[in-house]
Amino acid sequence: MNPPKINPAVLRLLVIFPNVLSYILLFGIIVFIATNYAALREAEALLTWGIIACVLAPMAIYTTYSIVKRIRAGVL
Repeated sequence: MNPPKINPAVLRLLVIFPNVLSYILLFGIIVFIATNYAALREAEALLTWGIIACVLAPMAIYTTYSIVKRIRAGVL
């Protein structure tokens, strides 16, 4: 039995939309850190938020690279 085919446009949307959300989240975290820098430093939470931003940034960039590579290869 053949699995149902997903329209390529819908498949791209399902793959790209979470990636866009990850960039919005990264931007929000950076703005949060910038606006609350003194309070985060005082509460000793600056390192935690910095690590979160430093982990999320390469993940978002790698995911974008992977999506572009798959689109160019014709998989997406």
